[in-house]
Amino acid sequence: MYVNDVDGNQVAVVGGKGAQLGELSRIDGIRVPAGFCVTTNAYRRILASVPAIDALWDRLSRPAIYDRDAIRTVSAELRRTLETVDVPDDLAAEITGAVARLGEQSAYAVRSSATAEDLPTASFAGQQDTYLNVIGPAAILRHVVRCWASLFTERAVTYRLRNGFDHRKVHMAVVVQQMVFPDAAGILFTADPVTGNRKVAAVDAGFGLGEALVSGLVNPDVYHVRDGEIIARTIAVKKTAVYALPEGGTHERAVESERQHQPALSDEQVLRLVAAGRRIEARLGRPQDIEWCLADGDFHIVQSRPITTLYPVPRSADSENRVYLSVGHQQMMTDAMKPLGISLWQLIAMAPMHEAGGRLFVDATGRLATAAGRAAFLDLAGRSDPLMRDALETLLSRGDFLPAVPDAAPAAPPAGGSPAPIESDPAIVDELIERSEKSIAALRHDIRTRTGPALFDFLVEEAIPEHKRVLTDPLSMQAIMAGMEATWWLNDRLEEWLGERNAADTLTLSAPGNITSEMGLALLDVADAIRPHPEVTAFLQHVEDDGFLEELPTIPGGIEARDAIETYLDRYGMRCVGEIDITRPRWSERPATLVPLILDNIKLFEPGAAARRFEQGRQAAEKKRLQVLERLRALPDGERKADETERMIERVRTFIGYREYPKYGIISRLFIYKQALMAEAERLVNAGVLDTAEDAFYLTFQELRDAVSTGRADNRLIRRRKDEFRVSEELTPPRVLTSDGEALSGSYRRDDAPAGALLGIAVSGGTVEGRARVILDMTEADLEAGDILVTAYTDPSWSPLFVAVTGLVTEVGGLMTHGAVIAREYGLPAVVGVADATRLIRDGQRIRVHGTDGYVEILQ
Repeated sequence: MYVNDVDGNQVAVVGGKGAQLGELSRIDGIRVPAGFCVTTNAYRRILASVPAIDALWDRLSRPAIYDRDAIRTVSAELRRTLETVDVPDDLAAEITGAVARLGEQSAYAVRSSATAEDLPTASFAGQQDTYLNVIGPAAILRHVVRCWASLFTERAVTYRLRNGFDHRKVHMAVVVQQMVFPDAAGILFTADPVTGNRKVAAVDAGFGLGEALVSGLVNPDVYHVRDGEIIARTIAVKKTAVYALPEGGTHERAVESERQHQPALSDEQVLRLVAAGRRIEARLGRPQDIEWCLADGDFHIVQSRPITTLYPVPRSADSENRVYLSVGHQQMMTDAMKPLGISLWQLIAMAPMHEAGGRLFVDATGRLATAAGRAAFLDLAGRSDPLMRDALETLLSRGDFLPAVPDAAPAAPPAGGSPAPIESDPAIVDELIERSEKSIAALRHDIRTRTGPALFDFLVEEAIPEHKRVLTDPLSMQAIMAGMEATWWLNDRLEEWLGERNAADTLTLSAPGNITSEMGLALLDVADAIRPHPEVTAFLQHVEDDGFLEELPTIPGGIEARDAIETYLDRYGMRCVGEIDITRPRWSERPATLVPLILDNIKLFEPGAAARRFEQGRQAAEKKRLQVLERLRALPDGERKADETERMIERVRTFIGYREYPKYGIISRLFIYKQALMAEAERLVNAGVLDTAEDAFYLTFQELRDAVSTGRADNRLIRRRKDEFRVSEELTPPRVLTSDGEALSGSYRRDDAPAGALLGIAVSGGTVEGRARVILDMTEADLEAGDILVTAYTDPSWSPLFVAVTGLVTEVGGLMTHGAVIAREYGLPAVVGVADATRLIRDGQRIRVHGTDGYVEILQ
């Protein structure tokens, strides 16, 4: 097939590169070198002629991604097998005939074009081979065979394994194109590949063939263009270039000294190239990574592929500039969510939320519109997450993206004046918890009789409005803010008056009524129930599935163990890692998740540890209270300062524990919703509408509602969503994202830590040194006394692990996020918001956590 006969829908026939080139050749004003495609039918025919391929494929499917030796051995054997294949005479005649029609004496580029290549979800850039300046039919045939074989380079095999592609389902076409002998060549990104900004194009340019840039042989000239204007340029010293040889192949050549400092392109050429790139981007529907050549003053496009590393931008109803904040960084769950989880969270959220890359974002544009609103919002963001504040300040400091509008006239005071400050009365917390538990019990009762469309009507019209009513209970909001504001007050005033940083960390130890910290201590009690029964402990060490609770009664002591675990699950079984996503398996659904934690508790603690630990924290907080008050009374105006501080200590200990309860209520409700929705999904499976109940996770709430109402579901949509979810899992969400696609994560602007220290947010005071345990999956926890937990994020479900460690380091978090609150509750020195902590700190390294000053040292 000739390139100009191909379109973008023919990936299965001509591969990703061939399909993209065919589509490019149809765009007015875009020059694509003439050529043809050796289709995947030819590749399949070749494979069918080599019986040994099947056995080699079987071997290739066995090694894990990390078994490099096995991959290297089998892939090399596959390549050798294919490279020795004789091309059938009729196929060889077709290829050489096409070459003759284009020009037998011309030079050609012979390029691999796999069916899993240049896709929106995976570019496969550089994974298969390209050969330049190939001359003569015999040489072209040889290099077509080498392209087929390059499907099995070690790097290509590993890339497919990592991205979940089945080797047998990926086929290879080959593109044969007339060579362009350029004066300059390079790459055009129609979106800035570093910042993600879709309105900024980036051009890399050098002399000669683009291979010099791709291989890293030379530094390119770099241009950034926005709205038809070059906004930045860097002209490199270009000492070497790659050129074609007359007899075929390429060679490196020194650039003449007088040209080394000259730009490879004129400004006019840069702008013309970017304009062409914008036309290509518009035709292909997404930002592109484009390879280009400049010959005789004209640009030739030799490849275009989607930029797969950009973080997606939330959809907006208008073209106004917008600023989005990551919800996951506040909820301590930055993993991708499935469509049902996203859509249900959007239904229950108190503010509109936007999806991008499988994550949720909230539009903060309105809060940042006025100078006064901006200052207040930045102050709030800074207390929660200094990195988010820095990212916002970086964006706002430019002044052009979101100019501040004049402040509105002050609003009239509310009728009746401001609400009276909440009293430090534990009965208030008791009343709020009782209200919530009654509401959850009513939900559990009322949902039992709802099935089919009536279930969805009930959820939308009754359950979710009640859910929101409970969440926005004014008294509940006052209680939450009372605890948080008292914490901030104590830290600010006691540092000002006594020079003591983060004093509230100790004053909040073992605060009463914290459901999340109680959850961790309660698992110590489960360990106490199991510890006297060694047969049960031995049995648990070999648990591999979730049916173990049914087997326990057959073991001496097993009934007591089962009852203890089930009692724990009755209270906390709705929780799990990533619990804001309704599709995540709950502990009640996967009780084996808790087994490693129970075994660690049996190994690391003596009986009665939960009660002792709580009492030790309570006594430490009381001792701190007395010390602080005594020191304050010795200051000028000390009695007043001590009285104010005592009231704040009472307030924080009354309300800070309640801070965790609303999340517990939300997750309790989500689990009830999930059980009802999964019952509907099972009915759809029984009716043949869905293949598995879990397929419902890849439908939105409304789509599942429609499937239940109509008895029909789009299974192609479900398969596509599964592929999209796998891609989203690999993305890293930014803290701040603009409507232009710019991703900002912020940085720490401090110089108060030793050189080489990893900076973060100080959230729980103290210093601890120990072995780092880098854990991304709770089920893989294997702790020893004195270990320090290092992980990406911790939501409340991680609390049972906190009791067994001596310190905490996370990549995500802020002063009042759940992990920080529980770290203070347990007295663990903790630093959160440490960028790339799980990559920079190796499992088993010795580290020192400075929880008061907010940094981590990796010790030699």
